[in-house]
Amino acid sequence: MNAKITSENVSSASSRPLKILYIQPGTSTFAGIERVVDTICTCLADKYSDTFDIDVLYTSVHQNRPKEVPRYTAIDRLASSRLGLIWILRDVIASKDYSLVVVPQIEPTVVCMVACIGIRRKFAVYLHGNPRLERSHIKAKLLFFLMRAFFVSRVASVFGTSPRQLAAFKTMFKSNQPDFWVPNPVRKFDVPDEIAARQIEEIRFINVGRFSFQKGQDILLAAFSELRKVRSNIKLKIVGYGQDETALREKIERLGLEDAVSIEYHPDNPQPALAESDVYVSTSRWEGWSLAICEALRFGLPVIATDCEFGPSDILIDPRLGRLVPIDDLDELVETMDYYCRNLNQEKAHGRFRQSFIDRFSTENVVDIHADALMSTATS
Repeated sequence: MNAKITSENVSSASSRPLKILYIQPGTSTFAGIERVVDTICTCLADKYSDTFDIDVLYTSVHQNRPKEVPRYTAIDRLASSRLGLIWILRDVIASKDYSLVVVPQIEPTVVCMVACIGIRRKFAVYLHGNPRLERSHIKAKLLFFLMRAFFVSRVASVFGTSPRQLAAFKTMFKSNQPDFWVPNPVRKFDVPDEIAARQIEEIRFINVGRFSFQKGQDILLAAFSELRKVRSNIKLKIVGYGQDETALREKIERLGLEDAVSIEYHPDNPQPALAESDVYVSTSRWEGWSLAICEALRFGLPVIATDCEFGPSDILIDPRLGRLVPIDDLDELVETMDYYCRNLNQEKAHGRFRQSFIDRFSTENVVDIHADALMSTATS
């Protein structure tokens, strides 16, 4: 994955900056998608200020949103109703001669395109999840139908965080639109120099993510409980937030794991938890990518991940990085966790390789790929 452009040759393609509008999700937390959009737009505003004029529309109040003034232009228009959201989208998108409007996920893209009927704008769908598994309610099914029947042919391009995700979209919507793999940026941390210096008395597993059915922490607890029956020197940290926290705490208590499993909340920076851990375990039922896996590799941790759609198999392409396990095979998950218990010192020797590998997804590298996708779409 090598960027084909630089800030110099992109800027030479246009005599004045192209106006680009990103839409932030109307969510309440500033987490995965929200952080990615903020990071990419900040870097575009820094590195490509002569090429792009970047605006970002916020239609809700996000917890933990950075307080510093962003380098891009933030437009705060809070929506109090669905009808109000439609009018805000139409008003903002019509307010400037935007060369491209980038909208995360399929459903919001349809809403934006409906809101802007009669206004000539290019739209890019920015996929972050699994389009096959996100039609979970009537509203979603309706919007997916509208995308397939009316709007997919009008989309200028499709951005995706995973090559397999883009292929799934193409098949599902019978899309012939141009698509671009735009990897998520992996931030840097203040990682200790001595990765393997700690004496191993207990083995510490960790999972970071939203507490939800998608992320599969219930699967992880079941596997950890089985491993705990034969290994008493293991611990597990589950780091995150979400609506399933009560259910997770109840399951921990039901399995008798209160002394071995902790739930922690690090809303802005998982570094304290990752720096004190040995093995990262992702048990997601589906993903779009997985920033959490990438951030664990940034700390040199080996990764165990369910081979779900999509993301983990795009990242764990070398056995030194970690291992994939079938999503529906609890025994294989337990055995793989036990493998790392038995071979932790040997696996720690690959820590530097993991850190250098993940540099390919550093913000400095992927911003060029995003800029190339924007330029190709906006000027086509």
